Amino acid sequence: MSHPENARHMAIYEEHVKAGGKMVPFAGYMLPVQYAGIVVEHQTVRTGVGLFDVSHMGEVLFRGPDAKAAIQRLVTNDVGSVKPGRAVYTPACLPSGGIVDDMIVYKVSDTEFFVCVNASNKDKDYKWFVENTTGDCEVLDLSDQYSQIAIQGPSALELMARVFGDFAREMKPFTFRKSFYAGVEVIVATTGYTGERGGEVYLPNAVAADAWRDLVAKGADLGVAPIGLGARDSLRLEMKYCLYGNDIDETTSPLEAGIGWTVKLDKGDFIGRDALVRQKEAGLDRALVAFVVEGKGVPRHGYDLYVGDARIGFVTSGTQSPSLKIPVGIGYVASAYAAPGSTIDVDLKGLKRVPARVVEPPLYKKS
Repeated sequence: MSHPENARHMAIYEEHVKAGGKMVPFAGYMLPVQYAGIVVEHQTVRTGVGLFDVSHMGEVLFRGPDAKAAIQRLVTNDVGSVKPGRAVYTPACLPSGGIVDDMIVYKVSDTEFFVCVNASNKDKDYKWFVENTTGDCEVLDLSDQYSQIAIQGPSALELMARVFGDFAREMKPFTFRKSFYAGVEVIVATTGYTGERGGEVYLPNAVAADAWRDLVAKGADLGVAPIGLGARDSLRLEMKYCLYGNDIDETTSPLEAGIGWTVKLDKGDFIGRDALVRQKEAGLDRALVAFVVEGKGVPRHGYDLYVGDARIGFVTSGTQSPSLKIPVGIGYVASAYAAPGSTIDVDLKGLKRVPARVVEPPLYKKS
């Protein structure tokens, strides 16, 4: 295929090509969308262990005496009071309450926070952080220095232990520690975007391809396989994990998106707090829900949702669920129809409407 002139190759690019990855441009990089096929790769992660090259993600470091106060003001969750070695999922909001981005903040210490932001937002986020950081705190964009490998699935911690150190077997979810691989410092974290156990490892570009090959070799008996963007999307959708630009953006608030648990109104002031307080007091007009389609037809981003003749919302993400083997989706609906059990109709591009039922997330629940 032809490569866009400006799409960049990441450190592990050649490994994907050798493995038969179908490379596509995404967020300014050439990335593998699939290898063996989305359904096969999806099931590999649900049953064994899969490797994702997510080196396109952005990394930003907050460092200095006022780092804790600076980042507390920027994000909605309480990242300041957690112990060092903890990771916290959080949005950052505009004064309007709309979401600038959702991210994971790794607390190294009260004076150092390492933040992973979405690939398509990293330049915007960095600018926003710099413009809104006060006090004695450096904000450093480290995105070009790091590669990131996600290791996800029931056997993921075992594989991480074989390559990065025995300690990985015992790590609790949403923790991290610094370690060494091939003589250089790496960050080993138990975070992810699939709903499975496992982690994400941040490592200097120079050792990324070696680590990838090591993971493939040492995970052979565990059934390890490389996984593309396609299965990453279906895995996160089954968990109702939001995708920025689809399910959340600057026009949606964390409360509407169903991630209100990340908004700590009692932690002190932060950007967007006043707007979120007002929204909470007034009550929500709409909510992001998960639904299953009870007919034939796959919901897609932008499709309208109806009850009778009234348009009550729209689909933000949808797919044929590889785990459930039925069409599923996520979308915003008027609050009156947000309760699990509510019946709605999905308009399939005006061709026909199929019934759907709102369900309690996640869509995929481990047996």
